[in-house]
Amino acid sequence: MNTYLVFGAINTTFITVSLYGVFSQLRKIWARKKKNNAQQATALLSLNQFSVSYFAYLSFFIYGYSIEPFNHFIVWPRLIASLLVLIILVEIYKDRKSTSALSSLIFSCVAFVFAICGLFAGETIVDQGRTISTTIILVVSALIAQGYYHQILLIVRSGSTGAVDLKMSQFILMMDISTIAFALSMGLKEGWPLMVLAITSAITKIIIMYLFKWVSTSALAQERRKATSI
Repeated sequence: MNTYLVFGAINTTFITVSLYGVFSQLRKIWARKKKNNAQQATALLSLNQFSVSYFAYLSFFIYGYSIEPFNHFIVWPRLIASLLVLIILVEIYKDRKSTSALSSLIFSCVAFVFAICGLFAGETIVDQGRTISTTIILVVSALIAQGYYHQILLIVRSGSTGAVDLKMSQFILMMDISTIAFALSMGLKEGWPLMVLAITSAITKIIIMYLFKWVSTSALAQERRKATSI
């Protein structure tokens, strides 16, 4: 068994684990909705960040079926992840009813339809799909840094993690690390776009995880929580 298959299997395992992390975030939203209190079920969840995360998963999905050979390790887990994050975007819209949330949801749904059409188009769009997906991955890498920066600012300014789920960051970090290893096994020629996005994502998850500790131990965080509750 070569390194590609080994790291591909490992990456698929960790992606599956990360799916539980995304589902954990979704479950936390549903739990907050059941409490029926004054707080929003999606409080402090960055629409920016989740929209970018959605397109990160979707770009991986497109990239996986655009390269030769068809990469099952990348395609199917990312398709499931895209669907889970899309449900989170639905919940954000239902909770906030804002124009920005609606616009993000509509754009995400349209992109999903086109991505699925590309999957069934097969070899006729391999070259175009690869170019498009590589471009999307690079753009999303920049946007994911910006999106998580926005999420980080929301936590730092409020001194609270709100509806943000720690497990999601932990499990996605594990996936990012395994994705980096898998991209290396593919060779830099094929795997460099995946490495760029995975490294960017991993750095942001580490910062988010640190902020959970900061929120629970920092006197400044406590002061900011008191200020926002007044």
